[in-house]
Amino acid sequence: MSVVLGINAYHAGASAALVVDGRIRIAIAEERLNRVKYFGGFPSNAIHACLRYCGLEFSDIDYIALGRDSAANLEKKIAYVIKHPLLVKNFVKIRSTANRAASIGEAIARECKADPSKLRFRQVNVEHHLAHTASAYFVSGWDKAAGLTIDGSGDFVTCMFSECRGREIHPIHRIFVPDSLGSFYGMICQFIGYTKYGDEGKVMGLAPLGEDRFKDDIDSMISFGSGRITLNRKFFRRFGSDQGISIAPDGTMVTRRHFTDAMVSRFGEPRSAGGEITQRDKDLAFGLQRRFEEIYMGLLNHLHELCPDARVALAGGCALNSVANGKIFALTPFTATSIQPAAGDEGLALGAALYVSHSVLGEGDNEPLGGSYLGLEYDEETIEGELKSKGVPYLRMSPEDLLQQTAREIASGKILGWFQGRSEWGPRALGNRSILCHPGLPGMKDILNARIKRRESFRPFAPSVLAERQGEIFEECHPSPHMLHVYKIRPAWRERLSAVNHVDNTGRLQSVARSDNPLYYDLIRAFEGLTGIPVVLNTSFNENEPIVERPVEAIDCFLRTKMDVLVIGPFICRKVSNSNH
Repeated sequence: MSVVLGINAYHAGASAALVVDGRIRIAIAEERLNRVKYFGGFPSNAIHACLRYCGLEFSDIDYIALGRDSAANLEKKIAYVIKHPLLVKNFVKIRSTANRAASIGEAIARECKADPSKLRFRQVNVEHHLAHTASAYFVSGWDKAAGLTIDGSGDFVTCMFSECRGREIHPIHRIFVPDSLGSFYGMICQFIGYTKYGDEGKVMGLAPLGEDRFKDDIDSMISFGSGRITLNRKFFRRFGSDQGISIAPDGTMVTRRHFTDAMVSRFGEPRSAGGEITQRDKDLAFGLQRRFEEIYMGLLNHLHELCPDARVALAGGCALNSVANGKIFALTPFTATSIQPAAGDEGLALGAALYVSHSVLGEGDNEPLGGSYLGLEYDEETIEGELKSKGVPYLRMSPEDLLQQTAREIASGKILGWFQGRSEWGPRALGNRSILCHPGLPGMKDILNARIKRRESFRPFAPSVLAERQGEIFEECHPSPHMLHVYKIRPAWRERLSAVNHVDNTGRLQSVARSDNPLYYDLIRAFEGLTGIPVVLNTSFNENEPIVERPVEAIDCFLRTKMDVLVIGPFICRKVSNSNH
């Protein structure tokens, strides 16, 4: 038996994953356990959770795979430093952060309180974008595919093309720092007031409210041709200066100003975080998303020329742009995508572990991931104990009665917390740690925001749809099991799905197959039996915090918000009354 522990450490989205004998056993982000969003320190809690779940000790680990290789692309790094000698001091600081991960054995002993004498594993460093590619390709179920990874940067690379065959991934083209599609997106997000790490998804939702007023200006900021991205240095602070992203001592992610005064000269003062969103900001968001999609499709089309496969494995933070993903089939020759749910940096732990297992050790088959449910689960005794300790009245129900009663609550307009089975891997709640409600009741979106989510009004909520009904409701049949594609809603369904229909008549859907999540699928079927709608509104079970992981967090969220009902394991809990206004 080989045990491979994958780690993303001292980097945004710290996480851990275990692959045993070539098969994924568990994957979890540190933020789910320590409750620090996008935590960038060492994933000690996640490592302990992975080992406990599999009944293993530190002495059982054969390999630790780290999704970072400081030796990768060294010539490019040296050349950049020589060209920019004034930045040497800052590069030394960056290098010191990378050195913290140089010896995982020391970090395991220190952070996880492990006995150094019992650590016998071999450490394998996997280049950042290679780990990203592995995370998408090795869960595709395919025997070959093209691979594309795009993000801000990692190991000095911002984009990588690969040819994937069998258990091998062959990089065929790289785009290097500072030319980055991710940096382009992040810079304009910062300028229009979305300064927190991970805010890019909000701007994607804002974009349809704008117009293409700044087309020439935005087009001049980034160009693409012959496989090369080029940023206009006029608008971007120099890579390696005091810009970009860093990690605070407590593991929180810190973003620093990335735009130059040229942005201010052209567009006026940047919007302050939380300030009024003007038409200028909406128009910049529109132009940003439009130009992002043009470059994204250009990269995909160029990749297809180099690796003419019909299928593409996608990863990196830019692969979370579900609006762009939804247009791939119309604007490129690709007919199928594989995007694992943790496509951003937390997915590096899983990708690094799969790369070592499949490509280094030659183990395992390229099996489809199916559902995203790779996290922890909690037994009825634990759940019931937490309900009792919090003084929450509850009723235990049979599976069939639980489904029918839950469907009735949603159909009646109640807002319901749904906590079942293993937690999801990645940033999306996909039916095990979800808040659910009716997708078509007038005002439901506003009610949900007023009561619990408190999100900006322009941000849409997601529809979970029975997989076999998707083509009837949406204008695209390619499945989206991890909520990573946005498709147009057909005209006949737009009013019936008013709470999940965005301003541009789209929805970021989750296709729910019974084989992936039988309980959630059956709940949607039960809801359809009452309403004729094979869709529920699904948003993450949280309130301005990481998605709830443990029963106590779900119960606390239920108690402190205006949620009507909590369904947790076989138990249903109701509040006395909540007004819908």
